[in-house]
Amino acid sequence: MNSLQPLIVALDVETDLEAKALTKHLIPKVDVFKVGPVLFLKYGGDLLRDLNKLGAKIFLDMKFHDIPSVVQKAIERAAEWNVYSATIHTAGGLEMMRQAAAARKRPKLWGVTVLTSLDQKDLKELGIERGLEEQVQHLARNAQVAGLDGIIASVRESGLVKQLCGKEFQVVTPGIRLVAGGDDQKRTQTPLDAVNAGADFFVMGRPIVEAKDPLAAVREVYASLGEKP
Repeated sequence: MNSLQPLIVALDVETDLEAKALTKHLIPKVDVFKVGPVLFLKYGGDLLRDLNKLGAKIFLDMKFHDIPSVVQKAIERAAEWNVYSATIHTAGGLEMMRQAAAARKRPKLWGVTVLTSLDQKDLKELGIERGLEEQVQHLARNAQVAGLDGIIASVRESGLVKQLCGKEFQVVTPGIRLVAGGDDQKRTQTPLDAVNAGADFFVMGRPIVEAKDPLAAVREVYASLGEKP
């Protein structure tokens, strides 16, 4: 079971200085911070090291998808930076996931199922005939069989995945907004929706990062879950 705060803050900022300042500001209320490809490709492991020094647990969201041996080596490199978790694409297949899960001293591995920027129409354009929920469940089960720790999926599929894979198999939900709505995410929900669906973690970026007071925004998130500030 997850013993950390369920909110993961995505460091959707332009510079390492902004990322470190935001982390330092939020660390009393946030345990896990997401670093994606934009920041990582600019600052690399130095940023991960600095965030570690601040006490942050790092979710390295690079969504690795390559031949099995390359993905396994990538996960081993991520482990050298002491990241808490990392993502790989479940569409890479069972063998790719198995070899990633077999990496030495690896972080938690969360498999990306169907991006929250996609909907049923997008799947059809990709040649996938399964319904969206069925596709997520299929990929989640493959990830569990391969030895991953959990998956990334929208709130709308979280409950189904928990029913299929059990409570111990982690579900991380992106596309979370204080008020469900749309931008480039097509399947958004609220923090309370995520928790009620059984999500172990939910990811929020812009609603917190772009707030006038990010710490107040975090407190508002937890207030929406019924917690006192």
